[in-house]
Amino acid sequence: MGDRGLDADGFIRREGSLDRIAAPFTGLVAELRARVRAAYPQKSLYVYGSLPRGAAVPGRSDLDAMVVLDREPTEADRAAGRDIEAALDDAHPVVDGVGILLDSRERLLSPAERHDGGFFVKCLCTPVFGEDLAPLLPGYRPTRRLARDTNGEIGEALARARSRRSDGLGPADRARLCRWLARKVTRTAFTLVMPRWGGWTSDMDLTHEVVCGYYPDWDAPLRRLIDLARTPSDAHEAVEQVLAFGDQVAAEYAAEIGVKPPSGQ
Repeated sequence: MGDRGLDADGFIRREGSLDRIAAPFTGLVAELRARVRAAYPQKSLYVYGSLPRGAAVPGRSDLDAMVVLDREPTEADRAAGRDIEAALDDAHPVVDGVGILLDSRERLLSPAERHDGGFFVKCLCTPVFGEDLAPLLPGYRPTRRLARDTNGEIGEALARARSRRSDGLGPADRARLCRWLARKVTRTAFTLVMPRWGGWTSDMDLTHEVVCGYYPDWDAPLRRLIDLARTPSDAHEAVEQVLAFGDQVAAEYAAEIGVKPPSGQ
């Protein structure tokens, strides 16, 4: 565990780059670029997750992207995003799903988002085209403040997931919920220990090693979550397993890190 994801000054490094995207995914990213250019005026496009980290597995990984607009996204913008997601998912079996976030430049640069959306752009997103907001944001260290503002709303996230799972989801939507929730709880377990470990990683195997160094009893349930984050299940029992372990993580998070205030301040 020599590399802890920090630069020479102790700031968290941006973790991805376009040249790390493996050959099987380059056509997908090219079509994403073209469709986003056609659908949105005055925008920036980022990709994040396993693709720009060079860790994507053909047929198993998904494509995660974010479009940043110069205004608040409208319902028409969101509908266009859903259309792009569906078209890319249908045309490119090399990925298991496509997700596109929409956000505004103003919100991401706001003080309220400084340690959440701002950190996400600065360190976890890889620019594809358009203005890169990273130079306008500060450097980030693996602090309790960063931990609080990135994942301190885990309790609310679990409540939303419980509401969704009770809405009679079909198998495909339940599998998507399972993947999102498993990733969220896994990332939260990492940021719980991040200030103590003193670094950053999005690698799930390293996350498991780091977290279990502080919480050895979490070995089996965290490994189960990582498996579900990589290969989600549409079984009700899988979602319930993630929620149950999420409750443990949320309780420890509130005690150790605190809860993110509504204002983000």
